Amino acid sequence: MTNTIWDITRKADLIFLIGSNPEEAHPVFGMQIRQAVNRGAKLIVADPRDIDLSKRADVHLKLRPGTNVALVNGMMHVILEEGLADEAFISERTENFEALKETVAPYTPEKVAEICRIDPDALREAARMYATADTGAILYCLGVTEHWTGTEGVMSLANMAMLCGKLGRPGCGVNPIRGQNNVQGACDMGAAPNQFSGYQNIDKPEILEKFEKAWGTTLNPVVGTKATDCFPKMISGEIKGLFIFGEDPVRTDPNTHHVINALKSLDFFVVDELFMTETAKLADVILPGRSYAEKEGTFSNTERRVQRIRKAVEIEGETRDDIWIFTEIMNRMGYPQPQLTAAQVMDEIASVTPSFAGISHARLDSREVDGRGLQWPCLSPEHPGTPIMHVGKFARGLGYFRPAEYKPSRELPDEEYPLLMMTGRILYHYNACAMTDKTDGINVIASDNFIELNPADAEKLGVKDAEIVAVASRRGEIKARAIVSDKTNPGECWMPFHYVEGANWLTSDALDSISSTPEYKVCAVRVDRILYPDAEPAGERKKKRF
Repeated sequence: MTNTIWDITRKADLIFLIGSNPEEAHPVFGMQIRQAVNRGAKLIVADPRDIDLSKRADVHLKLRPGTNVALVNGMMHVILEEGLADEAFISERTENFEALKETVAPYTPEKVAEICRIDPDALREAARMYATADTGAILYCLGVTEHWTGTEGVMSLANMAMLCGKLGRPGCGVNPIRGQNNVQGACDMGAAPNQFSGYQNIDKPEILEKFEKAWGTTLNPVVGTKATDCFPKMISGEIKGLFIFGEDPVRTDPNTHHVINALKSLDFFVVDELFMTETAKLADVILPGRSYAEKEGTFSNTERRVQRIRKAVEIEGETRDDIWIFTEIMNRMGYPQPQLTAAQVMDEIASVTPSFAGISHARLDSREVDGRGLQWPCLSPEHPGTPIMHVGKFARGLGYFRPAEYKPSRELPDEEYPLLMMTGRILYHYNACAMTDKTDGINVIASDNFIELNPADAEKLGVKDAEIVAVASRRGEIKARAIVSDKTNPGECWMPFHYVEGANWLTSDALDSISSTPEYKVCAVRVDRILYPDAEPAGERKKKRF
């Protein structure tokens, strides 16, 4: 996030929400967006479904899934055509603008309307609203990133923010909403195969030398393998051993059959976990880890805010801190490593990571911070942190326009699989259901998987609300309860991914060409009617679920 949640929801005259349903996936943030609208902020929602916030939106662009790049290119076309761009910002703070103009020139509202299946006048209205707002914030989530062109979708949003001069100012910016706690922190700490902590690139000799000196060893300079790229390498035998902690790819990665096949192909598989997840069931060794409440450390939230967590409970058993587990493995594999406290690890992070140089447990625990945490970049012990990024100057100097052409999704409907299926979250369950599906009260409300069908499609199939249907893709088949509503457009359907027998048995493992993020949000499916005499009446189902 370039800005803060407080800043976005209190200082933005306009919020452009794309590919995100925060009232269900991030309900506290969603509530604050609703409050911002109540205070008078304009709202544009770009989402293929009718979400609750779309009912409050000034404009809802109910676009076809997988067409985000075309949509944003179309908005930029209108902004340029109508002279609404911030010429001073472009001239003083950006480069490669001519390439952007050339790319978006063909994306007329009529052409984009045909691609996205939206009203061209609604596109024009959204573009004008965003460009002319004094302050306007872009918010996006997995509905932008989980496509094979997801990275280009994010770049397109950054292009539009620069085009309108809406970066480096309060109430503006390009702001991802992270899908889970500490996703931001994992990225910050180098949980990518090409970077050390603080996004320091492995392929820069001076960076590699710095870490070799700090750690007293020779490091491998070769860029590693992204997580999703590991699975084919397990099947081929290129990867023979795997250590997973705090992740359940059998539940959360696409094409579940493929994931299980890959994990079963390993010679040795270790899981560090709190629960007997679907992934843990396949492991050779399970190491009992600890929850956030049982250890010291920090979480970094979606707005780059590093916050302390403190040990709150002691439990019986032989669980261990992740730090202890990692250190023991390092020592037993021949790399001498002393056991460090979480505070000492934080100090080491600060010593080798410029953007974290001013962050320590002592400072996070002090009255100066008073529980609020610190936002990186925080460059020294005296630095206050950085609520808004790119003020006055971008990190690279000039902001670089990187235009992208629209490319259709890798898998589209055909005669055999005529429906386009999206996936997402519901309010009642959290991610892989490690805990929430073991909670009786939640299971009364949302116990089983379902698929949303448009009434026109349901009528063609002869499917009634609450009936059990079979849903198949080129990768598998599952059963789900049909919910008939006009939340989705005809020819499109939607399913949550939380459940064991859920959407990821069907989803495509086509990967983003830059980030290797899977295309969860678009896959072709077929729905077949199955009649059960004991199917729960629709009225009773609605009482329970809604």
